[in-house]
Amino acid sequence: MADRYSQVVNAPLVGTIAKQLGLPQPVALDRYEEGQPVVNGPVLTGGAPEGRLGKAIATVLDSVKAERAGAEGKAKALVFDATGISDSTELVELQRFFYPAVARLQRSGRAVVLGTPPSEAGSVEAHIAQRALEGFTRSLGKEIGGRGCTAQLVYVEPGAEDQLESTLRFLLSPKSAYVSGQVVKVGKGVAPTPEIDWDQPLAGKVALVTGASRGIGAAIANTLARDGAEVVGLDIPPMAADLKAVTDAIGGRSIELDITAEDAPEVIAAGLSDGVDVVVHNAGVTKDRTIAKMPEERWMQLMEINLSSEERINEALLGKKLLNANGRIVGVSSMAGIAGNNGQTNYAASKAGVIGMVEAMAPELAKRKATINAVAPGFIETQMTAAMPIGPREAGRRLSSLSQGGLPVDVAETIAWFASPASTGVNGNVVRVCGQSLLGA
Repeated sequence: MADRYSQVVNAPLVGTIAKQLGLPQPVALDRYEEGQPVVNGPVLTGGAPEGRLGKAIATVLDSVKAERAGAEGKAKALVFDATGISDSTELVELQRFFYPAVARLQRSGRAVVLGTPPSEAGSVEAHIAQRALEGFTRSLGKEIGGRGCTAQLVYVEPGAEDQLESTLRFLLSPKSAYVSGQVVKVGKGVAPTPEIDWDQPLAGKVALVTGASRGIGAAIANTLARDGAEVVGLDIPPMAADLKAVTDAIGGRSIELDITAEDAPEVIAAGLSDGVDVVVHNAGVTKDRTIAKMPEERWMQLMEINLSSEERINEALLGKKLLNANGRIVGVSSMAGIAGNNGQTNYAASKAGVIGMVEAMAPELAKRKATINAVAPGFIETQMTAAMPIGPREAGRRLSSLSQGGLPVDVAETIAWFASPASTGVNGNVVRVCGQSLLGA
């Protein structure tokens, strides 16, 4: 969708005036194009003494054939191993690395800090210091966002060093263009990591995508197909023509079904009788009204689509053991589920429930050698947001560190990272795809 403000405010003459007035001037974000390298420029690395991830970081950078930055010159990415920080006095290592390095970061650059989950840091002092990394990375993201740069924190569980690659690849690449200020936890892995073709990581896999006929759902279907998956798209019968156009274009197949129907879980299970590797719960609606004007029927219709149907589908697929080993369930939550929103008590409750589903099911799915995670989109440029009044629409775009809306593909790329067979150590995460929205956590 057109962002006329960005076009105007970056025009030559107007851009000069906008800069003098201190107006946001969103930069065009680098986004992934097939065939390009993971990191299109030098990577500068550093770390606190006694850090344990230096070898793992080097292995990933060698795998992606990343150029290493020298003592001078620009860098496309900054990677810092903070696992060696064991008390608050050692946090100065962050300043020592980033103080000279951050000015070297190119537009649409990446900053990634790697730490140890505070609860596993080994002492009270280390717990405190590792928790401090979150405040640092979120603030760093806000400082560098004006250049289209992002900052993330990755907590790597001790013993999970070999599970870092899929996450570091994603966060260093243009695929994470609209993800910033996030905290990702990487564990030891629920299943052995298979051999991966990084160009087609989902080759031979079957992926179910609900609400796949347009917008974010269509982007998810296309992205998973690009990564090699056979996509089974699902949507309601009135969207059959749009759904067929999406699935035909990617060589997938479609299921025309109302997921709130009583027999929907059984119909879906029958359509996936040979098993499924990736389940993406994307279907959802809004039925906005303040709670004082919210009839029960309106509440229940939304809750059935956005949450209850997902629970029943999961129950059917897991009960029939149709989710394959090293399988993935991915929910689509929302910033509303984290921060709340005026007039969206029903929608926010349903999307917070998706987060609850991730929290509740992650341990059980790990026992089944599978994972569950969720994305929480912020302002994404879709037909729905294009129809919003200009005031809320512009506020949604500008109230983030990147000062612009995201694209459906940004959500899809994040889901593709979760879906990868290499992401076996990524379980129980909720990652915002919001350009580091200034609202919410």
